Amino acid sequence: MVVVVLAVVVVVVVVIVVAAAAVIEIEVEVIVVVVVVVVVVVVVVVVVVVVVVVVVVVVVVVVVVVGGGGEVVEAVIVLVEVVVVLIIVVVVAAVVVEVIVVIAIVVVVEVKGVLVAVKVFK
Repeated sequence: MVVVVLAVVVVVVVVIVVAAAAVIEIEVEVIVVVVVVVVVVVVVVVVVVVVVVVVVVVVVVVVVVVGGGGEVVEAVIVLVEVVVVLIIVVVVAAVVVEVIVVIAIVVVVEVKGVLVAVKVFK
């Protein structure tokens, strides 16, 4: 589920960047930088999610094998809920970082373009 969300986010961000590049004529290097940043962020998020899921599965298996009372089971349920919330937070944070980076690059390119235009007019 999380991986699907991330895949959609990557596609959307890349499409936005390419569209922005077409509109304001961004250099190819900038597009490459943005795509690399997006991919790195997504990879980090996926790694975090996988590690967290593995930890939760191990804890659940240990609890089931060892056999705990009702309190232990409740504790595991709370742990799983916390992990799910953490995953959602990480995914949202990743999306925010990607968007900020894209906006920052577009703004820098815009400013650069304006500076070039000013030089031309002088």
